[in-house]
Amino acid sequence: MSGRGSAKPAIALVTVHAARALDEDLPPLQAALLAAGAQVQIVDWDDPAACWSQFDLALLRSTWDYTERLHEFLNWTERVSRLTTLRNSAQTIRWNTDKHYLDELHRAGVAVVPSVFVDPPEEGARGVERFLARFPTSEFVVKPAVGAGSRDTLRLNRADVAAAHAQRLLNANRSVLLQPYLDRVDDYGETALIFFDGRFSHAIRKGPMLGPAAAAAPLSNNNGLFVSEDITPRVPAADELQVAQAVLATIPCEMPLYARVDLIRDQAGAPVLLELELTEPSLFFAQAPGAAERLAQAVTEHLIPLHFRT
Repeated sequence: MSGRGSAKPAIALVTVHAARALDEDLPPLQAALLAAGAQVQIVDWDDPAACWSQFDLALLRSTWDYTERLHEFLNWTERVSRLTTLRNSAQTIRWNTDKHYLDELHRAGVAVVPSVFVDPPEEGARGVERFLARFPTSEFVVKPAVGAGSRDTLRLNRADVAAAHAQRLLNANRSVLLQPYLDRVDDYGETALIFFDGRFSHAIRKGPMLGPAAAAAPLSNNNGLFVSEDITPRVPAADELQVAQAVLATIPCEMPLYARVDLIRDQAGAPVLLELELTEPSLFFAQAPGAAERLAQAVTEHLIPLHFRT
């Protein structure tokens, strides 16, 4: 790879070794970027031999171990940002990797799944009591505020079990997010809307991922990075598009190069934000022909400065 200053822009698709064989988006995106005239290399974020300054752009894709190494990962984003262009930006990633952003979006008027955070050193039992006082619900979800792939996430209907799981996370110095379980997801699933540079690209349906409340074991799968999902294409409803666009308009950073807005419907049937994925989301190219090419176009429009053009 000839790198910066050559006739072709040099792009790093950033992953981690354990995710390389699992990220189904990498091959089509690499092919689309090559077809668009870029030089492309797949690089592990934690590779000590990586020379980030040789790239015009480092595009985060499947750094799926960051939740276990958050401090190290955030420091890496700051360091790499001084060597090349990182997208999404280090500022965006720092804001998005902690689900406390849901509180910020809620205060800004975005429709968000009702959420209560329990932060160390508060006790799990007290946090659950405080949550149930605000949201007297029969079932609720307990998850880490910094987490991905639904790991360590439980659907529960017993306050004592919820408090015990919350306490385990708190004991590990992890903040906890408590939310009512909105059971319309059992039939309707989640709608994930994908945007490139603020433009809607496509949407998919995720089937319900949390089993009955009686199942008190954290979700996991053999690879340890994410939980297997039931994914199908979906045409989003007008109200879902409206909420997703309102979410993007409220982000307190620059417009992200890629974004995935995960919505579910509340008890009244209205779409509400479950999560906003701006760091390393799967983009489900397999369910949307042409989507990899649309991201490649957005990258090209964003990246190539005047000295690359004739």
